[in-house]
Amino acid sequence: MKISVRFTAAVHTLLCIEYFEKSQRVTSDFISGSTGVNAVIIRKILLQLQKAGLVETAAGIGGSHLARSADKITLLDIYKAINDGEEEREVFNFHPNPNSECPVGSKIHALLDTPLENAQKAMEAEMQKTSLADLLGRI
Repeated sequence: MKISVRFTAAVHTLLCIEYFEKSQRVTSDFISGSTGVNAVIIRKILLQLQKAGLVETAAGIGGSHLARSADKITLLDIYKAINDGEEEREVFNFHPNPNSECPVGSKIHALLDTPLENAQKAMEAEMQKTSLADLLGRI
């Protein structure tokens, strides 16, 4: 699950939806104005969030709404939604062809697989602890 700019833009998008939806329509153009991310990219993010069951979007003038309450959406949910279907699903990826004849290259996986897997799990556990509602409470 490689982390990209789309993850933080997705968090920002969801925060905008929850924060503003009672006072105005929250469209991709509106979110674009807050995030500074092109509206086309925001629409792609909204589609990913919709596919993951995090938002409901009505095309045109409808705007977007959270599909479940903010306290039931974690950073890990958002992270997984944005990375769904991507080939690289780990934060740490190996170079593809370490030399098996080299004393270092032949052992690089044995040396790094466990510590990097533990780091991935720790990151995901930490993301699971923070909900969208937690972040909204700090705005």
